[in-house]
Amino acid sequence: MLNKLLANALPYMPKKLIWIFSKRYIAGETIEDGLKACRELNAQGIEVTVDLLGEFISTIEQAEENRDKYITIIDRFISEGIVGNFSVKPTMFGLLIDKDICYANIEAVIKKAAAMNSFIRIDMEDSQCVDTELEMYKKLQQKYPANVGLVVQAYLRRTKNDLTALADVHTNGTPLNFRLCKGIYIEPKHIAFKAFEEVREHYLDDLRFMLDHNMYVGIATHDRYLVDKAREIIKEKNIDKSKYEFQMLYGVTPELRSSIAKQGYKMRVYVPFGKDWFGYSTRRLKENPQMASHIVKALFFRG
Repeated sequence: MLNKLLANALPYMPKKLIWIFSKRYIAGETIEDGLKACRELNAQGIEVTVDLLGEFISTIEQAEENRDKYITIIDRFISEGIVGNFSVKPTMFGLLIDKDICYANIEAVIKKAAAMNSFIRIDMEDSQCVDTELEMYKKLQQKYPANVGLVVQAYLRRTKNDLTALADVHTNGTPLNFRLCKGIYIEPKHIAFKAFEEVREHYLDDLRFMLDHNMYVGIATHDRYLVDKAREIIKEKNIDKSKYEFQMLYGVTPELRSSIAKQGYKMRVYVPFGKDWFGYSTRRLKENPQMASHIVKALFFRG
């Protein structure tokens, strides 16, 4: 309870304080910071997905600026030999302002990635965005089957139905490519499963469905139980390693991440960077409230 209270209070405190927490989870503010973090991960045999922070913008001009930033990022990271791909949040391209403009902006980013033989993952955001993001993904997947993927969230009650509806969507034999995560946004009970074990159960159910339907799965979790269960399912179904990978967030459970990679599984780390790090950081606090007490201790105790 104390950790939750601290987690709720810290976002209203000075940004320098929140950075104590944030620097563990964010590569930095600049492209150079992002490149440095990605090179270090690549040197460990770990691939990356690069994310420029910033979402829920308020103007079309911001959306166009974010589009241009991403095109520059793709060019820099690929030209400098980073092994990985890129993630985008539709709300930072204008989804909640004008969905047609958002679509055009994201398509421009995907075109750039496709021209450089790379890949864009469309992040799934809160429940108000899901229908529009699914619609956008389906249109883009038909045009760029090898260059675009989507995130699905196991805690949403609708996810299994969404996967079922998508199961027959294949273009030129290219498997659909999804990142499966638990989900982080705060949603009401009628939209999302709330109980910890219930979310785990649906995560594994969704994973089985995806593997059974020839979908490429990014198994995105820091939950050791889910990692172990996923490996059991993969072994039971005799799934080739080319059909899946494990994914984690930058700075989270590095020991578990390392152990998975050392066992020969493909590992990808989501590397966020950018000046708009504050919102991302406060969401991490809400997801992982026990970190709040560590921040407070760091203010008063050395070491």
